[in-house]
Amino acid sequence: MPDSGSPLPVLRASEVGHFTYCRRAWWLHRVRGVPLANVRELEAGTAGHAAHGRSVVLARALQWLALAMLVLAIAALAAGLLLR
Repeated sequence: MPDSGSPLPVLRASEVGHFTYCRRAWWLHRVRGVPLANVRELEAGTAGHAAHGRSVVLARALQWLALAMLVLAIAALAAGLLLR
């Protein structure tokens, strides 16, 4: 068990897949530092996940904006009906 001052190592989903496919290859890379053969694919996957994350953030912001506009429209309609 690591001491409370040292951070735990990050285990990425690709590493879990790598481990389940071949435990020895995972160990060689993780423990012994042997370079991976599919670096380009891993970098492309990381870039794809980052792009998807930005899309999700934008979609959530647009949902909140739409909700705010709906509330304003209902308030304007209610004010218009009350001031008649």
